[in-house]
Amino acid sequence: MNNGPITPQVLANSVIAVPPLARDAALKVCPVENAKIMRHLEAGGVSTLLYGGNAMFYHIALGEYAETLAILQEHSGVDATVVPSVGPAYGTSLDQAAILRDFDFPTAMVLPARDIATPSGCATGIRKIAEAYGKPIVLYIKFEGYLEPQDAKSLVEDGVVNWIKYAIVREDPGRDDYLAKLVDCVDRSIIVSGIGEQPAIIHINSFGVQSFTSGCVCVAPSLSMGMLLALKAEDIEAAEFIRKTFKPLEDLRNNINPIRVLHSAVAEAGIAETGPILPLMDEVDEVDRLKIAAAVRELLTQN
Repeated sequence: MNNGPITPQVLANSVIAVPPLARDAALKVCPVENAKIMRHLEAGGVSTLLYGGNAMFYHIALGEYAETLAILQEHSGVDATVVPSVGPAYGTSLDQAAILRDFDFPTAMVLPARDIATPSGCATGIRKIAEAYGKPIVLYIKFEGYLEPQDAKSLVEDGVVNWIKYAIVREDPGRDDYLAKLVDCVDRSIIVSGIGEQPAIIHINSFGVQSFTSGCVCVAPSLSMGMLLALKAEDIEAAEFIRKTFKPLEDLRNNINPIRVLHSAVAEAGIAETGPILPLMDEVDEVDRLKIAAAVRELLTQN
């Protein structure tokens, strides 16, 4: 596993996969099945893996946190950059940061807290979490009212944040005042688009962010990597063709639930047995499972 600092070049080299976390029938994290997901991503050229919402780190038990980190560290590829998450509760983040210090991950992402939080309070909390961890962290901006762009700027300038995942959903991703302010006050080479393939072209081409995160890359990694390479080569036509190829599965994720659909999609693709999903989520129903399976089959014909 790559435990060096995450530079803009590291971010530029790979789509940042946000995989599900496979569990067995007893809801224990499964080393074998998670290793299968990692090997599938590596075979498709993906070198950076971020374990956050899709991996249900929001609801992970503190008692299984160290074991989960050990599994991710042990089974990651030699050149892979693997980033786990902490939070979203402040106290949980501090307890997890203490555990993280015993591992060699290059950084960790702080999951954003929506309730019982204020922007300045979140900025203070992020500083204290990074201090407890002893390393700069990944800032995840997922919704309005979490942090102001100036807060992000201060955290970056003070060495608290090493990169930013930007994931506020807009009806028109090209009209985004927050992102426009963010790239004006923070070096855009450390910002990545955080909502999959669909807004990535606009975020990279119009706002100049470095790369993008993706859940669907876990199904078709070489295809998603092809989109990133097309964007780097300024081949917008090729990137747009690939974006449309991912759209049917992404539409299901948007219409049903992004986490639940991806958890099912990886299994339906035959990549790994993702197992039961961790509460407080539940499985997709049979009708939706069949829709997901059909979208996965179509996507795999293009991978």
